[in-house]
Amino acid sequence: MKVTAPPYSSQHGDYLISGDFKGNPRTPSVVLPAQALVKGNIPNIEPMSLQDDKYLVLQGCASAECRKASLVRFSIADNISGKDSRSNRVRMTLESRYFIWLKCLPEVSGQSCGQGWLMFSHDTTQDGSHFCILEQISPPLTLIPTGELVAFHEQVMQLAERRDPVRVARESHEGSTYVVTYDGGSIMRVQRMHATR
Repeated sequence: MKVTAPPYSSQHGDYLISGDFKGNPRTPSVVLPAQALVKGNIPNIEPMSLQDDKYLVLQGCASAECRKASLVRFSIADNISGKDSRSNRVRMTLESRYFIWLKCLPEVSGQSCGQGWLMFSHDTTQDGSHFCILEQISPPLTLIPTGELVAFHEQVMQLAERRDPVRVARESHEGSTYVVTYDGGSIMRVQRMHATR
């Protein structure tokens, strides 16, 4: 019998679920979909364990050469309570090259991002140790916080900007889920959902 299903995939209801993601040997901190995400795809990016100073980032190229990238979604330790798994899902509305990576930024005191982690939802702040206002367009693999917190922590921010993203330590496929463990122990699980109807 011939197996015709795509690798690392399963069918659930009207969705084909695929964990066909991979690391990038040239940039060992980046996770890429094995096939480009297209309009209508829904990546389900589930941070399982993030240290307090880590930001899990989904960016998409904002120019043909990818010299500029657009911040699509980010997650921090404060908002991985698991109460609503739909918050891990992002419906792709534009065709672009997308990539996932992890950045370490200093812990700060002041307002932090709350549970509503859709970009630029400023009404979801609480006391904490994270930056919640980030520039939408930046060079790829760059996370640029803005606002008052940056002004108060200028020296440590300059050091953080020079640091590379966190490297992928281990990667594996668990059925239709791609699992990444980063240096330091942060863990992410990711799938691509695609409607079959």
